[in-house]
Amino acid sequence: MSRRRAELADFLRSRRERVTPAQAGLPPGPNRRTPGLRREEVALLSGIGVTWYTWLEQGRRINVSGQVLDAVARTLNLDRAERAHLYRLAEVPEPEPADTPTAGPPAAIEVQAVLDQLAPYPACVLNARYDVLAWNTPYGVLWRRTLAAPAPERNVLWSSFTIPACCSPFGAERDAELADMVAAFRAGYARHLGDPHWSGLVERLSAASAEFAAMWAVHDVTAPVTRIKVYRHASAGDLSLMVTAFDVAAEPETRMLVYTPASEGDLERVRWLLAHPDAPPAPHTH
Repeated sequence: MSRRRAELADFLRSRRERVTPAQAGLPPGPNRRTPGLRREEVALLSGIGVTWYTWLEQGRRINVSGQVLDAVARTLNLDRAERAHLYRLAEVPEPEPADTPTAGPPAAIEVQAVLDQLAPYPACVLNARYDVLAWNTPYGVLWRRTLAAPAPERNVLWSSFTIPACCSPFGAERDAELADMVAAFRAGYARHLGDPHWSGLVERLSAASAEFAAMWAVHDVTAPVTRIKVYRHASAGDLSLMVTAFDVAAEPETRMLVYTPASEGDLERVRWLLAHPDAPPAPHTH
């Protein structure tokens, strides 16, 4: 079985086990040994043959249509990111939404100049692997530990999982933030199966962090969303920042993140950090 087909098998099984009979409109029934739905139930609810669905979940080399994938996605309650992930793993082109405008030629963007103009708002450019490709000074103050690493190791995912929890920049929301990062990373991973840069990062993270290994095994996928995140800075305390992502047209799978302070007080704390970049961290016990 190819790596992509093995990933497809694991993903479908994990999504099937997540859906309860009640959610699917089925009676619970006695003596259920299978968590979630049975394969036969997914096939029935999707309007496809049991053998066909079984082969699909087993990762066999079968040709599957978009209509079949859509039916399975509806039965398994997949969201938009999960549906796109299913299409990629099954190697079926995902149909474009009818209202999606045709993309024009990519614009030439002076990325660093744009980042610098955004100060005092922190901003950076990340690829789908969470490698930090460019940043402005305010971002450098917030993520000093990540950016202190050599260029090949400037990776937000790596630094987030390998620092002590007490020093995490995510504070009380750490577990949820890390889970979201892993889910977004997996969505990108499906486009790079077999790429040693991606598989190597997964292997290193799994060896370095039991938390990452456990989250990776869940097979969640998601897409980045604009929302307020609370960051804990060792010197300035909590910072509420609205994180907005913009695709960088000239570089596929690359996005610019802009961190907008949610209040005047948050903006003042960012300005204080810029004025005191070497402020020592508050005393704490690891």
